[in-house]
Amino acid sequence: MKKNFVEELRWRGMLAQMMPGTEELLQRETVTAYLGTDPTADSLHIGHLCGIMMLRHLQRCGHKPIILVGGATGMIGDPSGKSQERNLLNDETLRHNQECIKAQVAKFLDFEAEGETRAEMVNNYDWMKDFTFLDFAREVGKHITVNYMMAKDSVQQRLNGTARDGLSFTEFTYQLLQGYDFLYLYQHKGVKLQLGGNDQWGNMTTGTELIRRTLGSEVETFALTCPLITKADGKKFGKTESGNVWLDPKRTTPYRFYQFWLNVSDEEAEKYIKIFTSLEKEEIDALIAEHRADPGRRTLQRRLGEEVTVMVHGREALDMAIEASNILFGKATKEALERLDEQTFLDVFSGVPQFDITRDQLGQSAVELFTQAAAIFPSKGEMRKLVQGGGVSLNKEKLTAFDRPITADDLIDGKYLLVQKGKKNYFLVSCK
Repeated sequence: MKKNFVEELRWRGMLAQMMPGTEELLQRETVTAYLGTDPTADSLHIGHLCGIMMLRHLQRCGHKPIILVGGATGMIGDPSGKSQERNLLNDETLRHNQECIKAQVAKFLDFEAEGETRAEMVNNYDWMKDFTFLDFAREVGKHITVNYMMAKDSVQQRLNGTARDGLSFTEFTYQLLQGYDFLYLYQHKGVKLQLGGNDQWGNMTTGTELIRRTLGSEVETFALTCPLITKADGKKFGKTESGNVWLDPKRTTPYRFYQFWLNVSDEEAEKYIKIFTSLEKEEIDALIAEHRADPGRRTLQRRLGEEVTVMVHGREALDMAIEASNILFGKATKEALERLDEQTFLDVFSGVPQFDITRDQLGQSAVELFTQAAAIFPSKGEMRKLVQGGGVSLNKEKLTAFDRPITADDLIDGKYLLVQKGKKNYFLVSCK
């Protein structure tokens, strides 16, 4: 007996709507299902994670997942949930983005599995690149009426003045292109189910309708969506003040990635740990109960951050992120600072007061440098008193002599000095 995929999504809060008969199909046979993503960047961000986790759960429930990278549709742009048309990408950029995305998705799906559940990645550019406009008009366009297409919410929203630029013909045809993907995958890969976010429902049902009208009413295909994930305040999930939280460590360091999950609210943590981890229900229920008994320990946030960071970046990156997190609040060492890469180091101390000095200012005594060149202390007398009382650290080591020279050998990563006044007051000095 297969694990019930629909029930798995239901208790996790990952089921928005599905066509009648979907659950019965999934219980009856091994189903091949696909989910599409447009390669508009060379990295996914955490806004994509709900869909990727749907595919992960699908495979764990004994079905076959296909991730479709929209090399063709990515050249056009989908109007769903957008207020203006996307920029078009060239072929070279799309191919590069596809390869980067596959490497990220491989951390969630098993592309080497034995048997019929092995994950696959496909690119709709491969079957669209030689499809002429006349072919498309004859084989696809004649089956779906303009009336049907106009009734879709995504089209109506763009036509009724909520968008500044209206809706181009290019975008209007997007639902037919996505519908044709479903038809092609049904015919060539046996795909019977399309998965996606709830904003895709209109495009997805166009696909099932196109299949029915093209191949006959006896052919049944299905659609299932997950809800659009939002934060507790109703705002878009995954956005921070500095932008998207990316899966690529060069765009978002593992430290900042881990911190995102660590800083979600209790309400969000209860929701996200079900959606973004593979933990079983019993363990999640136990974690929620433990967290509610003592919210100050942030049990849920810590476990959520650990699970997602390991899945995306690996155990070593998580350990580094935890060590980096402890630097501000724990008894870290100079060696711990030196182990951080430069971007993580800057991320950790992004909120502290910063000063700039030049290399010719090195060689001065600490008291001269940190009261004048970098005015961390208001006076030499105050700094002397704090140093003598053991209240000043340089690069996480106690400064024992206020007049000792500060040289290039003291620089972290050849560029930085970290001064600590008391337990919690940090200052970052950059040497240009």
